[in-house]
Order: sequence, then structure tokens, then C-alpha cells
Amino acid sequence: MQDGSTPDGGAVPGRLEGRPVSLWVATAGPTGYPALAADIDVDIAVIGGGIAGLTAALALKRAGQSVAVLEAARVGTGVTGHTTGKVTSLHRLIYTELAGSHGPDTARTYGQANQAAVEHIARVVADEGIDCGFRRVANYTYAETADSLALVREEADLAASLGLPATFTTDVPLPFTVRGAVRFDGQAQLHAVRYVQGLARAVDGDGCFVFEESPALGLRDGSPAVVDTLHGSVRARDIIVATNVPFGDQGLLAARCYLHRSYLVACPVASPLPDATFISVDEPMRSILGVDIDGAGYLLAGGEGHRVPDGGDSAGRFRRLAAFARERLGAGEVAFRWSTQDGIPVDGLPYVGRLSPEARHVYVITGLRKWGLTNGTAAALMLTDALSGKDNPWAAVFDSSRAAPMATTERSMAKSATIPAAGPATEPADRSGHVHLAPGEGTVMEVDGEKTAVYADPAGQLRAVSAVCTHLGCIVEFNPDDVTWDCPCHGSRFATDGTVIQGPATLDLPPRPTPSGQA
Repeated sequence: MQDGSTPDGGAVPGRLEGRPVSLWVATAGPTGYPALAADIDVDIAVIGGGIAGLTAALALKRAGQSVAVLEAARVGTGVTGHTTGKVTSLHRLIYTELAGSHGPDTARTYGQANQAAVEHIARVVADEGIDCGFRRVANYTYAETADSLALVREEADLAASLGLPATFTTDVPLPFTVRGAVRFDGQAQLHAVRYVQGLARAVDGDGCFVFEESPALGLRDGSPAVVDTLHGSVRARDIIVATNVPFGDQGLLAARCYLHRSYLVACPVASPLPDATFISVDEPMRSILGVDIDGAGYLLAGGEGHRVPDGGDSAGRFRRLAAFARERLGAGEVAFRWSTQDGIPVDGLPYVGRLSPEARHVYVITGLRKWGLTNGTAAALMLTDALSGKDNPWAAVFDSSRAAPMATTERSMAKSATIPAAGPATEPADRSGHVHLAPGEGTVMEVDGEKTAVYADPAGQLRAVSAVCTHLGCIVEFNPDDVTWDCPCHGSRFATDGTVIQGPATLDLPPRPTPSGQA
């Protein structure tokens, strides 16, 4: 990823401010769980070391089950490590949306599940002594225009009628004019990576395991159910797939979601915002919160979201968030910037339950609609009940086997058949077979008849990997702001050396012969 500063700390004109890494990942500290190196047997295998997988693992351990968690990278460094850190059941205007499309009973169940998740997280923090900056705050969905004011009034009235801690208020503690807001009291915020690291510590030991750098390469439903990795397999009674985009379902659930990318910047502030978090109704959507990490105050501003195939100028998105933080919230220069991808279910409800109608021992959590800290926690509690033989009052609403519409994929499929055009910062190979790339640039080109992703590292050395996504064969594109190879079809992301950063792909892009070139 490109850094937007010179060695002496000054900004480079035209370059992005801040370190290109999540604030949570950068300040969490390392973990050191081993990779799976031999076959083991447990009651439950969990694929994914984020909020959903580790919450389920701990709850199942507490219920007397033996558990093994398989994390492809390091605990909490996936989608969970790129969240806002909000722990809330107020998800913008979700209750109006769900009541309109599914009825008020479904909206009530969604609210009950997410509010229970807030309280579950609070209990786990206390019970396990997790030092993650957990604090109770109010959460606001705020309106700046007359039209959006009517929407927040409606949301406040509806949410209150559903038994949620909602009020309408015109007293919104922001340093710019706001007409009014829905306010939910008793919500929270936390350091997301430190929280899931605390979950991992509580899971590991006493016959339960956490394995890092252990990507799942395949799974088999049966008795036992089996998850295979490079150096060993986990045999279990049941498997939970908690990987944001589902692994092992041949894209069936992924097709009922669309991938959405959003952006955040973290800026130092002398005086953090009040004990509250905020999200706007008006577009462009803005998400706001203040945090204190080890005595340093930061303001987080998020937004600029879009469907994955429709990215456009991501550098411009970061700059607009930085301008918003500076001009409207008094923040300083960007210290950290990052983006993330989430699955948005087409019908608005996460998928929790069996991986497919035919699955007997494989379960899934996906489609957490950008509110993974609470939706993921609630989903984990649902599966804990299912695997413990207990009824759950929310399970039917979130059932993964429900009939749901498919996401629109025509544009993605069209993209999969083409090599993306080189952007303004790249130059294709010339007639002599040379590729001309400046340090930090990348392009897709034909090398020996194969679609090849070519990147020039900061020293000007070329690196080449296959440009064919290992998920379903789409052609990756270069993301110059995150310095990644991104699949425009289903959202897989790869490092410049081909390593999988985010699924649904599970296999790295293989190396390819490096073309001759110069920086």
C-alpha cells in the first residue's frame, strides 16, 4: 500500500495522507497461535477467526464442546479488523426498511437479536477481562435536511414501538448543524481487534484450539465432517463457516448478497468527540466516532461506499473523507486509512444456518450487512443454540435456507470476460515486449499467452502472478490505493505477491514468468 508522506513526515503533493492500514490492526499488537500441523479431532470446527467465528467458538466451549478455530491469516485481521468499532442495534434506518419489506415482527426480531448482542459483548468483556476500550455510548442516526428529518422521526417512533431503546431528539452533540436524530441509548464501542484477540485467548486451551496461518482448502460434509488445510485436517461433528463470503457453498449464498466496499480514515484530535457514535441519513453517508487508544485520541470518519464492481476513484473517496473530518469535525491530517468489503443480503437479513439445503453438518454465517460486530455476535449465538440442541427465538428470521432473491450480477459477469484497461498511471507492454511501470504501479497484460498481473515494487522490480482469480476465473484488477489485486466479480482480494487477503478465493494467485521491463 502506498504511503502518502515523505521520510521526514511531510505530505507528498497528489499522494494520499496517512498509513494505509486499519487503526485497529495497527494498534492491536501481534498474536502468535501456531498453524495446524497435524490431524486433530474436536466436536466443532470453525473456519474464520473474526467476530462471528470466535464468538461461536467461545460460546460452544462454554457449553462443553471442544472447538478448533482455523484462521487463514491472523486473528481479527480480516473484515472484523476493518470495522468502525460500533456496537449497536441502530443500523441507520434498518427498522423502517425491514418493517416495509418483511413486516414489523421481523423488524422486532432483528432488533432483539442485535440488542442482545450488545449485552452479550458487554458480559464477555467483563467476564474475560478483555482490555479493548469497551465503553457505553449513545448512537445517533442524524438528519441534516427536512426530508431526512421525517425519516428519522419515523424510524424513532417505529423502533420505540418495537421495544428498542429509541427516542427522537434535536439535541445532537455534533459540531455542525443537525435538524434531528434517532438516538439509541446504552450502545457501545470498542477496539475490534483487541476484543477478538481476547475471545481467542479465552477459546484456546483445555482441549480447544486456535490455529493461525491455516487457510481451509476444502471441506467434506459427513460423519465426521472434515476441514482440510495444507498440513493437517480437522475432523469434527459439525463445521461452522464464518468467513464473510461463504467458503464451500459453490457461490450459492454469495449470489444472494452483493459485495459493498466502504472507506474509513482515522485522524488525530486533541479533544475526542462526546461519548456517542453517529451515522447520517443524508448522502453522501458519513459515519463518525471518536476513540482513545493508549492515550491518543482519534476521530474516525467513514463512508463513500459502493458496490464492488463500481469502484472508480478510491483515492478521491479517501480525500473526501479527510476533507469532511477536517472541515466539519476539526480533525488533523489523516493518520490511518483503510477500506473493507461486506456482503449485503439482497433481502436485508443475514444468513445463519445450514450451508445449503443438503448440508447435514456444515453451518454458515454470512451477509452481515456492514454491522458485523452485533449481527455476527447474534448469529454466533443462534448457531450455538442449534449445535447444542436448543431452540432460538431469532433463528427462523435469519434462516439461511429461506427463499431469497439473487443479486444482480450481469456487470460482474461481463467484467470476468475482459482484461481491464490500464489506468492513467500504467502503461502496457510495448512492441519489444517490455512493460513500463513506475514503482507502485500495476497492470494486467498478456505474457506468453496468459493473463498476467504485473506489479512494480517500490524498488522498481517487477512481480508477476496469474491475473485469473482462483475463485471462479474472473480477471483481477489493480487497486492502486490499497496496492492489491481485486476481483471485480465476487470481491476476492490478493496481495501483489498473489497471497489471498480476502475470499471467497482460498487459493493464492500462482506466480507467472516476469516480463522484461523497467521502472
